Amino acid sequence: MNKRYVIYMTLFIALVLEVLPMPLNLVVYRPEWLLLVLIYWNIALPQRVNIGIAFICGIILDILLGNSLGLNSLALVISVYISSLHYQRLRNYSIWQQMAILGLLCALYNLIIFWLQHWLTDVLFQFTYFWPILTTVFLWPWLFWLLRKIRRQLDLK
Repeated sequence: MNKRYVIYMTLFIALVLEVLPMPLNLVVYRPEWLLLVLIYWNIALPQRVNIGIAFICGIILDILLGNSLGLNSLALVISVYISSLHYQRLRNYSIWQQMAILGLLCALYNLIIFWLQHWLTDVLFQFTYFWPILTTVFLWPWLFWLLRKIRRQLDLK
């Protein structure tokens, strides 16, 4: 397999994990897989994964989830834009500091989604919106380690 397709394959896997069926009692804990993968690649290779890729992935996610077009795109673009502004600083942070920053970015992502859904469809706020933030933050060290290992073994630049 060509090395340049590895990034797109990880994004595809993240999209599949976003729509993978889960038991109803666990669906509120579903992590934001696509946000995690996009932020990792944006920090590691900002010249290859940028807000354009985030926009395209967001549109695809909107189609897969049946949401209003642009809902996830806007939230992903804003989150990836903020991470791309500070990617050099984020690279040098410890994993715990990265988890804290990622928690804030995930909270922003979920708040943008909620705000747009509330504005478009009059959805009410529920505290279950906070669970994906925690699961996403706790998955960051393992996903970071896995994607960094893949990037280093394949010498992606």
